[in-house]
Amino acid sequence: MTQAAGHGFDLVLKGGRILDERNGVDGILDVAVAGGKIAAIGKDLPVGGAKVEDARGAIVAPGLIDIHTHVYHKATSLSVDPGFIARRSACTTLVDAGSSGAGNYDGFRDYVMAHSPYRIFAFLNISFPGIFGFDKGVSIGEATLREMLPVDRCVAKVEANRDRIIGVKVRIGGPVTGKLGLGALELALEAAEALQLPLMTHIGTPPPSYSAVVDMLRPGDILTHCYRPDPNSAIGPDGKVLDAVWKARERGVLFDIAHGMGAFGYETTEAALRDGFPPDLISSDVHVIAVEGPGYDLLHTMSKLLNCGLSLPDVIGMTTSRPALAIRHPELGHIGVGAPADIVVLRQYDSTYVFEDVVGTRRQGSTLLQPVSVYLEGKAMEVSRRPFEESFLVGSHHAHAH
Repeated sequence: MTQAAGHGFDLVLKGGRILDERNGVDGILDVAVAGGKIAAIGKDLPVGGAKVEDARGAIVAPGLIDIHTHVYHKATSLSVDPGFIARRSACTTLVDAGSSGAGNYDGFRDYVMAHSPYRIFAFLNISFPGIFGFDKGVSIGEATLREMLPVDRCVAKVEANRDRIIGVKVRIGGPVTGKLGLGALELALEAAEALQLPLMTHIGTPPPSYSAVVDMLRPGDILTHCYRPDPNSAIGPDGKVLDAVWKARERGVLFDIAHGMGAFGYETTEAALRDGFPPDLISSDVHVIAVEGPGYDLLHTMSKLLNCGLSLPDVIGMTTSRPALAIRHPELGHIGVGAPADIVVLRQYDSTYVFEDVVGTRRQGSTLLQPVSVYLEGKAMEVSRRPFEESFLVGSHHAHAH
């Protein structure tokens, strides 16, 4: 923490509860920004001529990072507009999870990333065309044929774009991989190993089994959809987390929520949490179907996990510091002096909202997070309304340090 002499600040956020897992900060403090970077953190920072935001009673956190989105908008049928989803869910960084492959990544870079004010990174799909057959009423697997998964083309495209591509993606399971099954995972791992980058793998319906998939993953690889419902959940017939899943965590495999339209079941979630197996990462898997509920977006998924009993500092850490480290961008996801001034201000409300998982199971909630303001490199970004939650807000919590 830094107490600055105090002039030349562009912005000072006063009196919020700072939650910065990376730097071990949880307290009522001011944050000052200058030149797009964090300039100081401390009590009663001098304001001078800076713009001031009164953050008393609010949560001040690093800009949210959604590590599983689909935002190759208009060029891939499953993707949503990155600006729309970032504005609605208070994100500063979006990571696209394999919407594009080596055959169409350049369009994503030149026509979406280049025109967005938000930080957009990508896991490149091992499948040459990316996810091409996913929409309402359409489901065509992109990893059923070995010929569609040319490792050399994936590796070459990543090597030419390491500024934005942070890993390799593969979807494994059921009709997505068909008879190729674990063969698709082997090819994706071959590419990721050659690049020395993480692999994110989707786990779908069997075959292959959840255990067979996680057994192949390396330290730093990400199992996304970790709390998917049966069939193929992380929970064994005894109601406990599978041995293979525990062993994968011990090896350093990361487990990501990625709610989406088919990947969050209360039965799985509650059993995993009872067994002491929280996620490492929280993400939305926002796409053309999930964006309309029950997943909606990252902020809604964070609220859902809060209502499952995760602590607020953990939920913030799982959407800031931890995903930043998972994509190997340690400059992001924290509010240390000198870091890019990506900041979100949130309020926590009492709420009557009834949450629903992907199989229709409901749980009465008691709290919702709502966005107040977002800064990207110190610049104030637009924040959108959340009409699907607004009518359920009862009263604001006052954010106290713990």
